[in-house]
Amino acid sequence: MKILMITPYLPYPLVSGGQIRTYNLLKNLSTKHEITLASFIRDKSEEKHVKELIPYCRKVITLKRRKAWSPANIILSIITPYPFLVSIYFDPFVKSKIKEELAKEKYDLIHAETFYVMPNIPQTKIPIFLVEQVIEYLVYQRFVESLPKWAIFIKPFLYFDVVKIKWWEKYYWRKAKRLAAMSKDDKKFIQSLNPSLVVDVVANGVDLDFFARTKKQKIQKPTVLFVGNFKWLPNRDAAIYLATNIWPHIKSRVDNAVLWIVGRNPTSDILKLRSKDIIVDSTVDDIRDAYAKSSVLLAPIRNGRGTKYKILEAMATKTPIVGTHLAIEGIDIINGEHAYVAQSAESLAQKAIVVLKNPKVGSKLSEAAYHLVAKSYSWQKISNTLDKVYREVGKG
Repeated sequence: MKILMITPYLPYPLVSGGQIRTYNLLKNLSTKHEITLASFIRDKSEEKHVKELIPYCRKVITLKRRKAWSPANIILSIITPYPFLVSIYFDPFVKSKIKEELAKEKYDLIHAETFYVMPNIPQTKIPIFLVEQVIEYLVYQRFVESLPKWAIFIKPFLYFDVVKIKWWEKYYWRKAKRLAAMSKDDKKFIQSLNPSLVVDVVANGVDLDFFARTKKQKIQKPTVLFVGNFKWLPNRDAAIYLATNIWPHIKSRVDNAVLWIVGRNPTSDILKLRSKDIIVDSTVDDIRDAYAKSSVLLAPIRNGRGTKYKILEAMATKTPIVGTHLAIEGIDIINGEHAYVAQSAESLAQKAIVVLKNPKVGSKLSEAAYHLVAKSYSWQKISNTLDKVYREVGKG
């Protein structure tokens, strides 16, 4: 099949969950389909990474995206029905470029990664397959809810934008011939809003061969690890919640413990978390090094649905896991068998303390988790699921 895949980012380098997902799907599907990739870039310098994608694509088209806080985006979100998120990506020039591509080539399917790239798809009879990595309006709704009291005057405007995100997200769900969600919970949620939608579950996976080569090192101090790209709002929320609400409970019981917060693009509020026992580190080039030197991964995710790569990576590196229900969502983890799952700050701290003080408990959890990820979450298995959906949707 000939497929046009439209993504809101170039799937290389592999520094975010979305990039990791798209890159690995391209890699595994390239032998079965002819895929033309159309990706938004923030800066022309990103084009140097195109060469890494050429082996898996028939063609790569780059689409220049305006800077997020450009006046054009702000004005568009005010004078048009589009929310700010959609305004960032909507561009008549991009739409004309995609229209031109569709006129030149006979495509069997358009794969849209995220709903907010869809306004750039012209009227077409080609079936559209929309992948929702997360349910976007829930992410932004949670962000607005968590704003401090001083933001009371701007909250109404932000809530109005959330309402617009929800309306357009649901609109493009209906426009697509078929949808994919990351988990059964997301599928259930989407269908609770519109029972007529056909939704497949195409979960995230992990490069098992790459992560299984991680060699665990002798740990000098009990080390609690948090991993996340801080451009993503749920990661910022979780890291701050961990450092301020959970870490004091752990530190009171494990005096020599260290909290290691690893991730790119740390914001000022993340950097402020640093102390003598809290390390904020954006310089780890190979994330396997972080898992190799940590006693437990603690993921107190409170926002953002969908499968979390940090959980799959920890499973593949045999790193014990403690997390919330949202952290392990989309993965068939059994609490107490593959990981410890808890909700409150005190409970999460208590479970982490158990692992820190009892390495054999952590080892038992991590071995079971490794067998689960090896069985069910390889990219090859996930790609086979997506291939099946492609063939069903592409029949027209």
